[in-house]
Parts: sequence; C-alpha cells; structure tokens
Amino acid sequence: MQNPKLRGLLLGFSSTNARANALFDSLLLLLPNSSSSSLNARFCLPKRRRFCGYAAEQFSDDEYECDFESHKASSSVANIDEWKWKLSMLLRSENDQEIVSKDKRDRRDYEQISNLAKRMGLYSEMYGKVVVASKVPLPNYRPDLDDRRPQREVVIPLGLQRRVEGLLQEYLDRQQLNAGNVRENSEGANSMDRAEDVNPNEDPDYFLDSSVMEKVLQRRSLRLRNMQRAWQESPEGKRMMEFRKSLPAFKEKERLLQAIARNQVIVISGETGCGKTTQLPQYILESEIETGRGAFCSIICTQPRRISAMAVADRVSAERGEPLGETVGYKVRLEGMKGKNTHLLFCTSGILLRRLLSDRNLNGITHVFVDEIHERGMNEDFLLIVLKDLLLRRPDLRLILMSATLNAELFSDYFGGAPKIHIPGFTFPVRAHFLEDVLEFTGYKLTSYNQIDDYGQDKMWKTQKQLAPRKRKNQITSLVEDALNKSTFENYSSRTQDSLACWMPDCIGFNLIEAVLCHICRKERPGAVLVFMTGWEDISCLRDQLKAHPLLGDPNRVLLLTCHGSMATSEQRLIFEKPPPNIRKIVLATNMAEASITINDIVFVVDCGKAKETTYDALNNTPCLLPSWISQASARQRRGRAGRVQPGECYHLYPRCVYEAFSEYQLPELLRTPLNSLCLQIKSLQVESIGEFLSSALQAPEPLAVQNAVDFLKMIGALEDENENLTNLGKFLSMLPVDPKLGKMLIMGAIFRCFDPVLTIVSGLSVRDPFLLPQDKKDLAGTAKSRFSAKDYSDHMALVRAYEGWKDAEIEGSAYEYCWRNFLSAQTLQAIHSLRKQFNFILREAGLLDSDVGSNNKLSHNQSLVRAVICSGLFPGIASVVHRETSMSFKTMDDGQVLLYANSVNARYQTIPYPWLVFGEKVKVNTVFIRDSTGVSDSILMLFGGALTRGVQAGHLKMLQGYVDFFMDSSLAECYLKLKEELDRLTQKKLQDPNIDIHKEGKYLMLAVQELVSGDLCEGRFVFGRESKKPKESTDNNRFTKDGTNPKSLLQTLLMRAGHSPPKYKTKHLKTNEFRALVEFKGMQFVGKPKKNKQLAEKDAAIEALAWLTHTSDNNREEDESRLDVTDNMLKLLGKRRRSKRK
Repeated sequence: MQNPKLRGLLLGFSSTNARANALFDSLLLLLPNSSSSSLNARFCLPKRRRFCGYAAEQFSDDEYECDFESHKASSSVANIDEWKWKLSMLLRSENDQEIVSKDKRDRRDYEQISNLAKRMGLYSEMYGKVVVASKVPLPNYRPDLDDRRPQREVVIPLGLQRRVEGLLQEYLDRQQLNAGNVRENSEGANSMDRAEDVNPNEDPDYFLDSSVMEKVLQRRSLRLRNMQRAWQESPEGKRMMEFRKSLPAFKEKERLLQAIARNQVIVISGETGCGKTTQLPQYILESEIETGRGAFCSIICTQPRRISAMAVADRVSAERGEPLGETVGYKVRLEGMKGKNTHLLFCTSGILLRRLLSDRNLNGITHVFVDEIHERGMNEDFLLIVLKDLLLRRPDLRLILMSATLNAELFSDYFGGAPKIHIPGFTFPVRAHFLEDVLEFTGYKLTSYNQIDDYGQDKMWKTQKQLAPRKRKNQITSLVEDALNKSTFENYSSRTQDSLACWMPDCIGFNLIEAVLCHICRKERPGAVLVFMTGWEDISCLRDQLKAHPLLGDPNRVLLLTCHGSMATSEQRLIFEKPPPNIRKIVLATNMAEASITINDIVFVVDCGKAKETTYDALNNTPCLLPSWISQASARQRRGRAGRVQPGECYHLYPRCVYEAFSEYQLPELLRTPLNSLCLQIKSLQVESIGEFLSSALQAPEPLAVQNAVDFLKMIGALEDENENLTNLGKFLSMLPVDPKLGKMLIMGAIFRCFDPVLTIVSGLSVRDPFLLPQDKKDLAGTAKSRFSAKDYSDHMALVRAYEGWKDAEIEGSAYEYCWRNFLSAQTLQAIHSLRKQFNFILREAGLLDSDVGSNNKLSHNQSLVRAVICSGLFPGIASVVHRETSMSFKTMDDGQVLLYANSVNARYQTIPYPWLVFGEKVKVNTVFIRDSTGVSDSILMLFGGALTRGVQAGHLKMLQGYVDFFMDSSLAECYLKLKEELDRLTQKKLQDPNIDIHKEGKYLMLAVQELVSGDLCEGRFVFGRESKKPKESTDNNRFTKDGTNPKSLLQTLLMRAGHSPPKYKTKHLKTNEFRALVEFKGMQFVGKPKKNKQLAEKDAAIEALAWLTHTSDNNREEDESRLDVTDNMLKLLGKRRRSKRK
C-alpha cells in the first residue's frame, strides 16, 4: 500500500472490530517503504481543516454541531496510533524537519502527542490552534503560524503623498543632471582610517630617537629606584612593609618571581585576602625598579569591575607612599588617574580590549595580569582568546592569570599546561548556619505571607506567582523540590519543620533577613555585617525597610551602607572605613563583594543564596533576567568574607540540602548573554570567521547564539550580507564603546543633524535609569516621569527633557532640588553628562560631526525626525500596538505577545496613537517585558526600519522576512520603495566619505523624508488574515470535476460501496455573503473554501475529502492532470476492508 492517507481512513474504520484491527496491523507492515514524497503528502493532512487566509473568528471549529466529543475515546486511541506512524516517518525522512497540524483532534490529544514525541527524541509545541512536532527544538512563538500577526493598511493624506512625490522627483531630476559632474572625493575617503589610527594610549616619547629614548628611560629608572628606597627606609614605609610581609603572598614572593621570569604564562590561585591582587603586581614592579629597569616595565592588571580597579589602585599607591596617578594609576569607563610615568595600571577588562583594537601587539607592555578569572565574565573569556593569540607574536610578554578558587586546572590546560601556583590564605574559622539552623536558634516562623517581598509595581509578577499555584517549575523551585524530597529534618523541632514546609524559595525573604540582623545586633559580639543581595533593586528595597525599623534604622546604633557596581567613589571609601564606637556597620552588597573587594572588619555574613544574572535563550532570541541559585564556589566565597579578622559566622538562608544541590561553578557569561557587541569587537580584530574565533574559547558559546548575533549585525548593516566583513557603518560602530544598536542611533543622529537629543538618549541608555522609583512614592515618581514625556508617548524623549532640565537647574544652582523634586539620580545624570562628552569626542575625531556645533543640531527641533533616528537605532526592536475595546496588546516578531514595564510612560496610557513602538531592551521574567519605548508611525518604520521588499500583489510591501505586511495603494508603495532606496544610498555615501554634505547634495530628498515622517497622521489600521503569499489557483475544473463528474456523488459512492454511511454536510453562511461547507464521515471532518452558493460549497468540501483520500492537495492538483479512476482504485482496497468484516 503506497497511499499513507488511506491508512488514516482505514484506521478510523478499524476501531470497532478486532479482526479489522488485525488487517490494519498487516497493512502497517507495508507502510515503512513509503517514499519521501508520500510522507510530504501526509504532512498535508491539516489542509482538510484550513481557514484559507480568513481570520480565526470568521470560521470557528466550535460552530459545527458535528463535533468529535461523541467519538472522543475511540478517536483518541486511533489518533495517537496515527501519530506514532507520522512521527516514525518523520524520523526516517532526510528532507523533512517537522509536522504541522491544525486538526482539532490533535489539539485535544496534544499532551499525549507531546509525551509520545518526547519518548521518540522529538520536540513538540502547540501554537494556538496549531500542533507542531519537530526534529529540532521549537521556539515559544512562531510568527509563520500566527494568523493574528501584524498586517497594516497604510493610509496617508493624498496631498502629503503628492508633495513627497514632487520633492522626490525633483531630487531624482537633479541627480540625473549632475551625474556627469560628480567627482570622487578621495581626500576624505581615508578619514575613517585616520580615526581608527588614533591611539589614546600613545606615548609622545615614541617619536624620539631610540638611543635618546634609552637614556631617558635609564634616568627615569634611576629616579624610580631612589624614590622606592627612600620610601622603604622611612618610618611609615617600614610599618607598611611589615604589614605587607604579614600577608600569605609574601612567603611565595621569590618563588612567584622566578616562575614569572621562566614562563610566559602562569596561573595563580589563592584565597581572597591572601594578597595576590595587591602584592603580585607590586613584587614585579619593585623587582624591576630595584634592578634599574623600572622605566622599561609597564604592567596592566585587569579587574572585572570598575570599583575593584579603583579600590586596588588606591590601596597599592598608598602602600608605595605615592599619590594615586603617579607610578600606580587606574583607568575605567569615564574616569581615570594615570600619567606618562604610570608603570602599573589597574583597569577593567573592557579598557584593555579597547586598547587591543588599536594596538594589537600591546607595544610597550611587559606584563599583563588578568584577575578574578574564576568569575568567567564575557570580557575576560574574550580577552583570554586574544591574549593567547598575542603570546605567539610577543614571546617577551608575560601573562599572569589569577583566580580566587582552585579551578586553576582549566586555565592551565587552555594555555598548554602552564605552571600553577597556589597561595595558601589565612582566615579564621567561619561557622556556617543554614536555614534550618537559623530558624531553630532564632525561633523565627515562616508563613505563606511573611516571605513575600514588596518589589513594587514592576515586580508584581513575583507576588502573583508566589500566591498562585505554580504550574511550571523554574530553575529555583525545581532544584529545591528535588533536594527537599531527599531530606527529612527529623533532628529539628516541629516548629522548624513547619517553617521549612512553608518556605518559598522564589522569595529573597526581606523579613527573614531583618530577623537575622536583629538577632546579630542584639545577641552577637561586635563586628560588621555583610548582606549579599541579588541586585541594586533588592538592596534599595531592603534598605528602605531596614531604615523604618526601630533598631536597624537607628543611626546611633547601626551604620547602614550599600555596595554595588555603580556607586560613587565617596561611597566606596565609607564601606572600607571602621564605624564609630558602639555602632555596627551593615553593608548591603551585590555579588561583587564575593571577591572583587575585601572589607576587613566583616565578622558576620548573611547570604540569600541567589544572584540576579542575565541568561540568554538563543532559541527564542530573548534575554532572561531572574534570580538564580549561586554556585557552591560562590557560597564558599561569601562565607569566607566573615573570617578576615576573627572567627566569623555565616547565615545561609537556604537549607544545607539545597546548597549540596548547587552546581560547583557558575556558568560562564559567554554562554548566557547575547553576543552582538562581542561579535562586532571580534570583527574589529580583523578575524576571518566569528564562529571559528569563538570556537577557540575556554567554553565555546552555542552556535545558534553566534548565528543570532551575526544575523543581527547584518540586519543593522554592520556586516556585509555575503560574508562577515565590516561595512563602513560597522567600522564606525567598532569605534564606539557602546551596544551596536545604540552606536547606530548615535551615528544616524549625527548624519541627520539632530545630534544633541540623540546623544542624550544613547548616553542615558548606556547607564542606569536616572528615574528613581522609591518604595513609598512610586505613584509620585511615575507622575513626575510622565510630566517629562509631555504626551509624546516616548520614554526616550522623557529622558532628554529630564537631562536638559537638570542642566538648566545646574546653571541656576538648584540641581539638587531639581533632582529631589523630580525623583532623579544626580549621580546618573552626571554619568550621562560624562558619556556625552566621550561620544562627542569620538564622532568628532571620526569626522562625522562638523566643527560648527549649530550645524549638527539644525534639525533637533524636528521631533518626528528624532523619532525616526531612534527607530533606525532600535530596529528590529519593534512591537505592534493593536487596540482592543478596553485595552491594548503588543506583539513582537520573536516573542508574540509582550507587556510594557510598569515604569514606562507608555504603560500609563489607555491608548497610544502610534501603530508601532520601538524599544531597546526586552527581558523575560515570567513573560516578556519591553523597556523604554517610543511610538512611531508607519512611514518612520518603513523608511528607517529594515529592508522593504515587494509582496505578491500591487501595493503589498514586506519587512522582517515577511513578518510585517504593509498594504496600500500601489503608487504609494512605489513612492516608499524609491524614497527608501535613495535614502539608503545617500546614507551609505556619507558613511563612505564623512566630508560629503548630504543635506546640500540631497536637499530635496531630505525635505521629502522630513515631510513624510512629520505628516503621517497614523490613519491606517491593522487587519488580519489578508493573503500575503502567492494565491493558489482554485477551480472546479480539476481532476474530480472533469467530464462532468460530481464530487459529492463520487464520495458517496465510495463510502456506500464500502459498506459505510453516506457523508453528512453542514453549510455556513459567511459575513462575506459566501458559503462554506463541512463534510463529515467516520469522525473525520473536511472543510472547503468559500463559494458563492451552497451547492458549490458542498462540492468543494467533497473535493477536499477526495483529495485527501487519493493523496492529492491544492499543491499538486494542477501538477498531476492525468485521468485517475478513483472509484476503481479506492473500491479495490475498501472492498477488502468490507469483506474482512463479513468473515
């Protein structure tokens, strides 16, 4: 039997007779030999229940009385058997990757189908009314299966269209006239190369004669030695040397120096506080200075965080008795203290990577330290790949890798078996108390209500999730449930056991932390407390709660401080200082306090056990931000913070059994974050293949994540489509230390002369949100932000107004009051100001900005053009805005339905007059949220979004591989296409030669663009179900109606001669004044296409049934015109079926 669809019919007929089932089983033996073409036809099975391009609400399965419910039991068994065959054939097929079904039975039986697919090693997903089984993992959303994806009817005023067409034609006519006179301007073509050659670290002494330079360096070396000896012989220097000798690293000093001299790479591990970070670079510097080579020595020591680089540099300069910025300095983003006499520079990993872009050989650098490599940050892993390649070209360079944990073997093997040295640390013993112990000795009782953290409006998902029954396990709860099931806690009191039964692992547990802190303050010995939290938001909320406490909020008894990555320098110093007598210091910190900094007077540690880190779902192309359990290594690091000066105590707010279930080490950042920026940096190093380069990492990222990044860079125009070479735009983007999409926005702002507001937006999106959201004043803070929006429906414009207001207030001397009144962070606004200056300098050096400041902002007043530039940068981050009766829905290409963050100005509106929102960031919590959005019109999206292509009919344009359809008058469509084509060409010309004035050369084109984006009133509408693919020819003159054959009679004849009941028809009158029919027999239903009368509709339904039975469909009706005696072929098989029933 070569017809697999007939097998489905026989399956339905055989469900009532045991002997018939035996016949069916024998038929199955023939089916494995079915050809691939037969399998493809089998995949057409869903066509019997298709909607032919109509919206779902126009034709509902539930509107037919002939439903499957009466046949549910028997039909389910038959359906699952049928799926066994389908999935088996899918596994055997080399060409087919998935099965797509819209059959209602499959939706009803989905759980069983899913389990079946899982057992067979396949993947399954149900998208609305569509069931998919696949050989490869399936995303959460499939736009190609969404009949409600955005389709936009575009309408603009006819007068506006005529004006734009006139300006466009004027531009084209002038271009044609000037075509013969255009000369290539080669003088400016190399401006980009000149910008790339700028090296901010370039030493002016480089240009001196080599012999003269040698003498200069010798004199410097002598001066350095004299200064070092003078300090070491001074009383204060002797005291400092005694302290340094007490550190564990000093005992290994000579061994370390010898190992570094003999080996190009060395891996050093040591307990936090052993002195490796502050002492090892000093040992090398002191040794070189003492031997008269101090000026020839140049050491770079990288830190994963800016606060670490600044704090360590400050400490080392103090140990050397020098002001910071002399021999020892630091360089972090937007800040630094160093000079030409600096020989030991502490910096972030990103700073060294930027240096490598302009100086691939690190000329002049003798030693590179990479600290905290155990954290496996993305920049650190990237840096190791680059340095490994550099060592081959620089055999004189010394690389020292330092880790706070004992996983040095991994790094040693990566560098070909580099020597390993461990520095034993000295810490006092620390007692570990896990949750069951804490509950036992404090007497605190957990309930279902006292664990819920009040995160505010934008974290309501958490409280709802905690109070509602959990339907799906997350990373936190699944680990906990498995661990708790293996533990009994029989040695603890019933009160503790009851509390553990109520424990909610999703919660941070502010009230429990408060109870532990009260216990420490009331009953424990003096000593500072370090509380590890998941992030700044949790720290801020807990701080507010503790300040309201009568004991913990009393400044005469408790000094409450915070420690996080973006804290000011003045705040950093406070956490290292000892508090006044009889006052206990409590520091609320993120995981940066695990190893990056050392607070010497910590005696007590409170560990929530979680860290908020971004993970990346490459399949759905979505970052996820959720608190997750830390690793065992991190838990040990946190515990070790308490034993620096005396025996300590650590309170782990999770059970011991949960700790034992933690992973040993944290997942590297390279494997859990989007790679867009990293891939752009890789191409800046003139690497041939991004994938090959990253495959040489310690642990290579998922290929799909790499491909997503490459596709994104090609989509925004940073990489060429046919290969991975940098485009002109990509070369400019590589100069900017910012996310590629923000870099593109900045460049487009410069090109379109609305630079100042865009500069503020990009700077603001590169730092922490300046809009504060105090716990007790959320509504007031939200109202203040909305005032800055001024009903512009834009978070980005609100940011611009907030910054401009702050600058005005600063001039008037009222900046503090301005920030306090408007719930703004003065520190963040100052960071935005600094970034503005840095970005401005880079673009000016690259030649994209005119020397005349005014000319760069001639169009800054045009808000529509500013929106267009925002769109050009944030694309493809677009969401459709579809209005319902009482609400709005937002949908993106990767995620389907999404929500707005509650602190967005657009979340406060009942309606948004724009059809689209562009956004810069999305993150998945329990659902996908989009941050900071701006409303844009159809014209802005089509001109400044992605590539536009023609559809299958006049007036149909497509974007994002057909996810977005635009329908309009054909003349308007041609206008958009030509305008975008010319605009893209002019922009590329500017990027190729920044000296060109495109506003002069393309005056009328720019006027047309401004006219269109400003005049679009968003008068179009969203439609659904319009045909966006090539329509298939459909006619009754097919193989079943040739020669006057009646398909209804043919179908009835087949069934009656086989001994079955005649088919039943049901017809529906549609709103389009057409008829659609359904035919049913033996529990199966087939739906035809809409027809002008009832008779034609029933015939078409019969044709659908016959096409399925005879392995034909709309796809091949016209391909196979041969005369087929359907009756003879079908009756031959059905007759066997009938005779088997009589036996």
